[in-house]
Amino acid sequence: MAKSKTGVLIINLGTPQSSSVTDVRKYLREFLMDARVIDIPLWRRFLLINLIIAPFRAPKSAKAYRELWTPQGSPLKVHGQKLEGLLQEALGADFEVKLAMRYQTPGIKSVLSHFKNKGFKRLIVIPLYPQYASSSSGSTIEEVMNELKAWEVVPEIRMISQFYEHPLFIKAFAQIGQKYMAQERLNSNVIPANAGNQYDHYLFSYHGLPEHQILKSSCDQYCRLGDCCSVLNAKNQYCYRAQCFETTRLLVKALGIKKEDYTICFQSRLGKTPWIKPYTDEVIKQLPARGIKKVLVFSPSFVADCLETTIEIGVEYKKLFLEHGGERWLLAESLNAHPIWVDCLKQMVLSSVISRSSADVIARSAVQCSPQGDEAISNL
Repeated sequence: MAKSKTGVLIINLGTPQSSSVTDVRKYLREFLMDARVIDIPLWRRFLLINLIIAPFRAPKSAKAYRELWTPQGSPLKVHGQKLEGLLQEALGADFEVKLAMRYQTPGIKSVLSHFKNKGFKRLIVIPLYPQYASSSSGSTIEEVMNELKAWEVVPEIRMISQFYEHPLFIKAFAQIGQKYMAQERLNSNVIPANAGNQYDHYLFSYHGLPEHQILKSSCDQYCRLGDCCSVLNAKNQYCYRAQCFETTRLLVKALGIKKEDYTICFQSRLGKTPWIKPYTDEVIKQLPARGIKKVLVFSPSFVADCLETTIEIGVEYKKLFLEHGGERWLLAESLNAHPIWVDCLKQMVLSSVISRSSADVIARSAVQCSPQGDEAISNL
C-alpha cells in the first residue's frame, strides 16, 4: 500500500484582494463581522460594520494599503506564499503544505476542499499567530472545524494553537534583532561588552485586544490585567497578554536587553472601549521626554510584515516619535520567510507526527504485554 501523506495547513489572517476601496471594504466586512473579533449581538455588529466602520474606514485603510502594496501584491500574501514553498521543500514529499487565509483568499474552505480527497492519514493545522487569542487563533480553529465537521472521513487532526515560547521562534526574532543591534554598534562605535545598549530603548509592540475579551477568557477569573501577567502559570497559560509578556521575557534574555531598557505595549486599538494597556502610541509620546531618542521596535505578534507592522509601526508611529522629539526609530522586520522560522514550522510539524507515532508504539507495546496481545495487535 502506498504511504499516506500528511496535510499541513498554515493559516494567516488575510488581506484584501487589492488596495482598491471596494476590495478593502469587502475585506473589512468579512473580518469585522466575525463574532469572535467584535463580540456583540449580531444586529448591532451588522449595523456597526456596514453603516459606520466599513463605509468610513475603507477609504482611509485603502490609502494605507496602497502605500504598503508591492508589484507582487500584498506583502502578507507574498511572504505567506514564499513560506509555503520553503516549508514544502523542507518537509519533503511525505507532506503537502498549503497556505490559507482566515479572511479572503485563498480561503480555508477552498484549501480544505483541495485536501478532502487526498486520503491524508493526518492533517496538521497551524494558525500563524504566536500568542493565542479567541479573535485570531480561536476564530481560525473554529472555521477549520466548521468545514471538517461535514466530511464523511475525518483524518487524524492536530491543531497547533500557539507557539509564543518555541525556542526557534524566539531564536529567529532574536537573530533579526541582533542584526540591527550589530549594525547600530558599528555606526556608534559601541564596544561588544555593551551589546544591549546600542539603542536608548526597545519597544515590543503587540496587537491589542479589548480588555473584556481577556477577562472573558480568564481561567477562574484569575486575570486582573496587571501583574498577574508577570509570571506564566496554569491559570493564565492561555491569556494573550501573559503570553506576550512571556515572549518578551524570552526575547530580551536572548538579546541581552536589561529590564529597564524595554517596554511592552499594545497597538491597533479600535473604538472607544478599553483595550489592554499600555497603548503603544501613548508610550511613544512619553519616550523623548525621558531622554529616549533612539528606539528599536519589535512586533512579535506578527510573523509576516503587513499593514500593522510596515505602515502603522514603521510609518505612523515613527512620525509620532519624531514629532515628540525622538531622533531615530527603527522597526525590526518580521519573520516572513526567515530560514530559522521555516525550520521552526518544520519542527512543529515533525514533532506532531513523531508524538503521534510514539503514542502508537506505546499502545502497541501495552497491547503486547496484555493477555490478549496477539488478537488486540491485529485490531490496531
